[in-house]
Amino acid sequence: MSKASSYFTINNLNDKQDVKIIKRELDAFRGVISVSISNEKNDIAVDYDTTGVDQEQLVNAISKLGYDVVETRFENHIM
Repeated sequence: MSKASSYFTINNLNDKQDVKIIKRELDAFRGVISVSISNEKNDIAVDYDTTGVDQEQLVNAISKLGYDVVETRFENHIM
């Protein structure tokens, strides 16, 4: 298992309902370990197994929900 973390900043995160929608969508991906969302900072952090999902799939899922991803960061954790 190769673990990675991706961090996304989005423009239009408005309320707790948005947080709930995004978290539910990202948690549904095979390989996602955890999803943390800061409503105040418009940041999303996702820890995942790279054999199940990748950063591009996560960005696409967020975008399909109607949120603009303005910044991404990636950390690979060798295990």
